[in-house]
Amino acid sequence: MVNSSGEFPLSCRIIALVQERNRLFSYPLDHLAERIRETGFCCISCGACCTRIRNGHVFLLDRDAAAARSIDPSSLVPAPDPEFCDQNGTFYVSGYSLRTRGDAAGSCWFLRDGRCRIYAQRFMVCRTYPYMLRRVVDEQGSPDWRFIARLYQHGSSGHRIQPEECRRIALETREYENALLMHEITFLEFMRGYLLEEGLYHDPVQYARSLHRAAAGDPVTIMVYYDQGLEEQVVGAGGVGRRSSLSFC
Repeated sequence: MVNSSGEFPLSCRIIALVQERNRLFSYPLDHLAERIRETGFCCISCGACCTRIRNGHVFLLDRDAAAARSIDPSSLVPAPDPEFCDQNGTFYVSGYSLRTRGDAAGSCWFLRDGRCRIYAQRFMVCRTYPYMLRRVVDEQGSPDWRFIARLYQHGSSGHRIQPEECRRIALETREYENALLMHEITFLEFMRGYLLEEGLYHDPVQYARSLHRAAAGDPVTIMVYYDQGLEEQVVGAGGVGRRSSLSFC
């Protein structure tokens, strides 16, 4: 059976994601709206959330990747942390991320002078941020719901938000979380069939070797899952890797 990253069988990972999606829809939307009201977050245009140093990479759903490509094709890079590497040394990753600039903060490609150049067209992940609705493992190792990302690290809180606006935000947040889970599920389902049909399998040894090749400056091939298929990208040094080592962004 094909394994992802040498961990769990693909079928088990898919089932786990389906179960997580069921939990998402079982969580009362009014409870999330109340958390949003209690927090009262307000953007102060500090730009902190638009940097890699604060938020890591920005993964894009297919529709947002298509929008980014139509605005500026160079804004897209393969997302970090490829989920698979076959026995031939080819990586496979679940989608695209936004490119970041070469400054110390790793500013978003579309951030200029602390302002978003495409704010009116900003992506779904940007519209819903900092709100979220997902289970995260706490310090004791127990999963619990998280609603706000990096509270008090940016923006301002304690502002009054009207109840109807809180519910609108809650609904959009759940829609984004559902879209993200569905993207992950369809990617794994696609890869399960693709690897089988092509006679390929995930090879952890080749994964490590390909990371070393990229670090040494050799080009590596990565197949990016996009629009229910795979797009080939070739990247060089510093282009592939886990967040703790190398990065696409």
